Amino acid sequence: MNETTQLPCFREAFYRRERRSIPLVRRFAREALVEWACGVEAADVLLCVSELATNALVHGVPPGRGFRMHLYWERAEGRLRVEMHDSGGGEVPADPVARGAEPDAEAEGGRGLLLVSALADAWGVAERDPGKIVWCEFAASARNFAGLGPDAHHLP
Repeated sequence: MNETTQLPCFREAFYRRERRSIPLVRRFAREALVEWACGVEAADVLLCVSELATNALVHGVPPGRGFRMHLYWERAEGRLRVEMHDSGGGEVPADPVARGAEPDAEAEGGRGLLLVSALADAWGVAERDPGKIVWCEFAASARNFAGLGPDAHHLP
């Protein structure tokens, strides 16, 4: 019996509690998507990465600490998973869709998890000590650089 085992692709990175970490997180995720030729809607994934990283930075990381991002592409299962690991003592966020949460029309924030819920195929929260993991998943197949444009293999 000839059977090929496809191990998941994995990347992780640590980021400091600084606003400039958010574009670095996006670039890191974009580079992984390009390298893996992961057939996902890259704009949706990158928006969710930004939202989860911003939530970790603003709500989940105490001064002097940082947050970690894990990316998994499980080819055999056709799934891309994004995880943000924070180190704070903050509460696990409630599902904004289940709560029927609508941020004030004039509010500058409060839409991050609504966007993640709308764009990702699944999302959730898991506990860790200290902190929590907020994750989302996307259906992903081995295709060309979906949503990254014709020059996706040339990153600055």
